[in-house]
Amino acid sequence: MKQILIRITTVPISLDKLLEGQLSFMKEHYDVLAVSSGQEHLDKVGEKEGVATYCIEMSRKITPLKDLKAVWEHYRLFRKHRPFIVHTHTPKAGIVGMLAAWLAGVPNRLHTVAGLPLLEARGMKRTLLNVVEKATYACATQVYPNSKGLKQIILDAGLCGENKLKVIGNGSSNGINTTYFDPTQFPEEQRSTVREELGIREEDFVFLFIGRLVSDKGINELVKAFERLNREYKNSKLVLVGPLEPDLDPLAEDTLHRIKENGDILSVGYQKDVRPYLLIADLLVFPSYREGFPNVVMQAGAMGVPAIVTDINGCNEIIIDEKNGMIIPVKDTDAIYQKMKMFIADPVLVKQQSAMARDLILSRYEQKRVWNALLEEYKSLEKTVQHVQASWEAGN
Repeated sequence: MKQILIRITTVPISLDKLLEGQLSFMKEHYDVLAVSSGQEHLDKVGEKEGVATYCIEMSRKITPLKDLKAVWEHYRLFRKHRPFIVHTHTPKAGIVGMLAAWLAGVPNRLHTVAGLPLLEARGMKRTLLNVVEKATYACATQVYPNSKGLKQIILDAGLCGENKLKVIGNGSSNGINTTYFDPTQFPEEQRSTVREELGIREEDFVFLFIGRLVSDKGINELVKAFERLNREYKNSKLVLVGPLEPDLDPLAEDTLHRIKENGDILSVGYQKDVRPYLLIADLLVFPSYREGFPNVVMQAGAMGVPAIVTDINGCNEIIIDEKNGMIIPVKDTDAIYQKMKMFIADPVLVKQQSAMARDLILSRYEQKRVWNALLEEYKSLEKTVQHVQASWEAGN
């Protein structure tokens, strides 16, 4: 009989996109139950992954009464199913799930950290987020930062003791499907077709950003840097792939105006499949302020696209400076401009770094490598239980 594994995220899109394929892989070894809010989307995830689901409403915002209700509902679920492992992702699911699992006596309470929103918070909000993060880690038996840099940040901030912290494999929560993100999957003429549809000429140099269009992704700095470059290089284009989120972390009004008025900046909104945009890109520019382990940078690399990234955890592990991209300081408009100029002025540099990009992803972050590393971690927990039980029986 298989042990029960419960995986929890705040919203189902995290199960669907950030952990895509992983639940299906794990069901070969465990009886998997996926828990999240949003019944309709969650049901679709369950069908797609072939696992059971259970809906508990959770909010990404601070909602004390709703959060307490969610803790109670998780507690009841755990007491009913008696899981061997509860594994949470995302901040709200982390505190709710780990607290409930601790109260219910779940033996293995695991939490993956894929980014720390508190890094950009100030004042009382920062204090509150610190408390929540510490409480999450205190309730967990093991904490998995998904990058080495993030592990160090957690240690430096005094959020958790080193004995609980471990980076699985080379980092990343789910790795990258290098069969899906493979430029050879596309016919040669598709690159020209996509460019033509967007009004991009063959001789144009395409800078690409993929992600939410919000301030802490560095979009304000990126747009300013591009406009400066665009005045010098008329064959430059900036393609922005991702949704605006005006409620959470809005862009500056000046940035929104520049995006709207500059014909060489193409904002195409959220795209379910980003591969066509990676196919036409010469360079990814990802000047984020904070990340866990960004899938976008791995996706670009798998498609043979080098990247300019900021010197933050995750990004500075995927990119090896001057090998498969360039690393720049955070919030530095001039540095973005200088590196963009370096690439557009040197086709040989682009070609050299493109050639290395895919191989470095294949060797370190191919999806099955990440899944098997996590499975090995789960299995080690089973061995520990067996060892403890054997020792107890021998002593009695």
